[in-house]
Amino acid sequence: MMTQVVTPQQIESRLYALSKEVDEAHQGLVDTEREFHQTTAEYEVAMARTRISLASKSSPTGKNYTVGEREDMAIIENADQHFKMATMEAQVKAARANVQRLKTQVEIARSMSASVRSSMELS
Repeated sequence: MMTQVVTPQQIESRLYALSKEVDEAHQGLVDTEREFHQTTAEYEVAMARTRISLASKSSPTGKNYTVGEREDMAIIENADQHFKMATMEAQVKAARANVQRLKTQVEIARSMSASVRSSMELS
């Protein structure tokens, strides 16, 4: 098995590229979080409006709907917003995972840099 020699310039270049990626990923996360919170607020307002409109309605049997039934009806009525919010939440989680992945890569590159420097000092 042959090991590939890594130069300080290669590590420096990779750290520079990772720095740009971290910046872009962070901005993407900020934008995604903002959109997620806006979507969540819109969904919560729509749900509140729907629950209020259902509060005075009775079921076909003439009995009042239970709180659970009204909540289920509100979710069904606002299904598109519910799905959008769930999708946005998944995008936020993915963006956070990407930022963490990049941080891990930076740490690996730093460790490699220290190892290369140490090897060069021994030579």
